[in-house]
Amino acid sequence: MGALQPLTLFDADPAPLSSSVPAVRDGLLSVRRIYAEPAALELPRGREVLARFPDAELVEVLSHWQIPDLHGNAGNIERWVRVKAETLVLGVKKSLSARPNDRSANWIAPSTANGCAMACAYCYVPRRKGYANPITVFTNIEQITGYLRRHVARQGPKTQPDECDPASWVYDIGENSDCSVDALVSDNVADLVALFRGLPTAKASFATKYVNPRLLDLDPRGRTRIRFSLMPDADARVLDVRTSRIDERIAAVDDFVAAGYEVHLNFSPVVLREGWEADWTTLLRHLDDVLSPAAKAQAAAEVILLTHNRDLHEVNLGWHPKAEDLIWRPDLQQPKRSRNGQENVRYRNDVKRAGVERITALIAAHAPWLRIRYAF
Repeated sequence: MGALQPLTLFDADPAPLSSSVPAVRDGLLSVRRIYAEPAALELPRGREVLARFPDAELVEVLSHWQIPDLHGNAGNIERWVRVKAETLVLGVKKSLSARPNDRSANWIAPSTANGCAMACAYCYVPRRKGYANPITVFTNIEQITGYLRRHVARQGPKTQPDECDPASWVYDIGENSDCSVDALVSDNVADLVALFRGLPTAKASFATKYVNPRLLDLDPRGRTRIRFSLMPDADARVLDVRTSRIDERIAAVDDFVAAGYEVHLNFSPVVLREGWEADWTTLLRHLDDVLSPAAKAQAAAEVILLTHNRDLHEVNLGWHPKAEDLIWRPDLQQPKRSRNGQENVRYRNDVKRAGVERITALIAAHAPWLRIRYAF
């Protein structure tokens, strides 16, 4: 392939790729307060979580969705990261359903957690939760796994390959949280991996930005797909707050393949800014240099350009304005209504089309072994 010409989209000087917000590496969680529904505390999983944090203050609440100290409390913007580190919520998942999906998975499984201890500036989950987004653990895990077992049985064998998987029904188990971090709090993720290990027609799947070595001992036997989210380190140091660094995620790929996981790569979000192509080229070449033949042979990628949200933009300005220098670009973005009705913004059609074409060309040039499942 000939030399790829740079894609020019920017007239202004780029925002500096630095941040005053520290990425907490150790002690991701220092739980001081646990809000809990009484029904959640009656279940074994709820009692197990309490036992992991014996020094935390327990506050009973009627609903995990209605906690005045957290939800709708604008004063929490200045404590955005602290709330994530110091607070847990225990609830019961009351509505169980598997929603059809057509890209990352065939089905979105009922959540076993909601929220996150990490603080990525572009995360869509806090858009629904007001001014705070700590981890909520759903303690009725046996009810959730029972529902999933029955749902998988109703599907029967997959008879037609699709972009999710050629032979198995794929269930995303981490739509509203990061399962690698959830596994620090409860055994819900371990129970899900064990469930799918025994389901020959289905796979679990989740994306993650955190390397949790405890997951290496769960023996998934090829029935759980972990998707490590990657972007150039310059972007991640601004946007992926409190996450594992990019080089740690890449270094973990071979370990997880050896432990029996199917490991894919999630290039998300792709942020269009001055110099992005050179940095993605560096990342792709590094992947080509360091991943083992076994990892490359089973790898596939999702490519997702940035989508942002006006309300989250306003929240971020209160705690991490440097991130908005990168991801709030009205000169390049247009309104987009999401499937759940939220008013988001994404790159203009022409900008996005050119960006997708460019990033896929870079992958073809520098990581030709990497199959692209989808790009948008």
